[in-house]
Amino acid sequence: MRLLRAAVIVLSVAVAVLLLVVRLAASGAWDRIDHRAAPRVTGADNLYFALNDMDAQAANLLLSSGGRGGLAPMPAQHAAAQRMYTASRHTISASLQTLAASAQGDRQATATVVGFDDDFARYQELVGRALENDLHPAEKSAALGDYRTATDLLRQSLLPAAQRLGQNNDGAFEDTYRGARSAADLQRVLLLVLGGCLLATLLLTQFHLTRRFRRLLSPALAAATTCAVVACALGWSVLAAQSHDLKVARRDAFDSVVALSQARAMSYDANADESRYLLDPGRRGTYEQSFEDTSQQLLTLPQATLGTYDARLAAALTAYRAHHADLRFTGYYGDEFRNITFPGERAAAEATVDAYAVYEQDDRKVRTLVRQGQFQQAVAFCVGWDKDASNYDFGQYDTALRKLIGINADAYTGAVAAGRGELTGRLAGAGAAVLAAAGLTVLALRPRLAEFR
Repeated sequence: MRLLRAAVIVLSVAVAVLLLVVRLAASGAWDRIDHRAAPRVTGADNLYFALNDMDAQAANLLLSSGGRGGLAPMPAQHAAAQRMYTASRHTISASLQTLAASAQGDRQATATVVGFDDDFARYQELVGRALENDLHPAEKSAALGDYRTATDLLRQSLLPAAQRLGQNNDGAFEDTYRGARSAADLQRVLLLVLGGCLLATLLLTQFHLTRRFRRLLSPALAAATTCAVVACALGWSVLAAQSHDLKVARRDAFDSVVALSQARAMSYDANADESRYLLDPGRRGTYEQSFEDTSQQLLTLPQATLGTYDARLAAALTAYRAHHADLRFTGYYGDEFRNITFPGERAAAEATVDAYAVYEQDDRKVRTLVRQGQFQQAVAFCVGWDKDASNYDFGQYDTALRKLIGINADAYTGAVAAGRGELTGRLAGAGAAVLAAAGLTVLALRPRLAEFR
């Protein structure tokens, strides 16, 4: 009986220690995910989209100032571009602070952020010089040259660096997720083994008391067995829930957040290419091709060109609405439509793609006006915010996209909160139950052991 008592105590302590390890490991994983991995990914994506918007607004400032290519000044559009330029610069500063804070202890990430900061300071200097030169009619060409140099720095250094930050940070998130899921699976196996041994030892103890002392049932030992069953069941349910919450947080929610945030960043890149296309006639072919390439990254329609993209997109959306499994597009939006999980997400995704289709049609109108020699009208339509202007439609598209991102971001936040909550609720109950099993076993055997004194 002393041997059985010792075995029950040791196994109970082992299960309790395992539950403590589960709590510490899971809590650490959630901390790494929520405080480091996720902020790094979203910070890099915010950096990418804000860089493109800042560059687009710099181009819009140069366009709306007038005096270039026969353009008349557009004061309202100029003021709007100035406000948005300042807002994007503030977003970049905030994103760099987030990335710097989350990179503490990671020398490579810190070095990347510092290098980026240096290049961004150079970029701001070039844009500032372009805007200053643009104030003088005789320096318009110099302003365009400075803007070209700034845009080249953006596209060749800043944007690739932001993209690498996003990819590396998302890879770190993936490693953390896989490690946490693997740990939960291993802990379930250990709980099954240790819990099974504990229950078997308790049943063996009850059997020994029945045979040796002819007691049909020891109430305290029966209660100990019940506590052990409850502890193992609670521990198992927590580990299963942790695995589920990790999947929801990463696969169902954050994978969509990543895809959609990248789509938003690339959308701002496309919008910037439109402004660059109007500002810099010498590079129109380059910027038009860049817009087409970006459109294909956002929503891939194989072999579509700018001339056929709208009709192909309309046909793909018609097929999808007839049967949701008939998805004829890939790209970032293809990834999202193949990962629709949460209430309201499908309707929000459809609204986003509908708004995207309208914005794509606006782009064709801009290029058509340019080809027809209506440059003033093309610029006014592209950089204006009136209801019938391209920027208005882009704003509607961005609003729909942010709503879609928000649905997945809220689901991610909910999964993280649920995962953390389980570590202080059911898991604490499981620990108390298994320790109670050990205590009840000691109480159950004390009278029998006293008979041998």
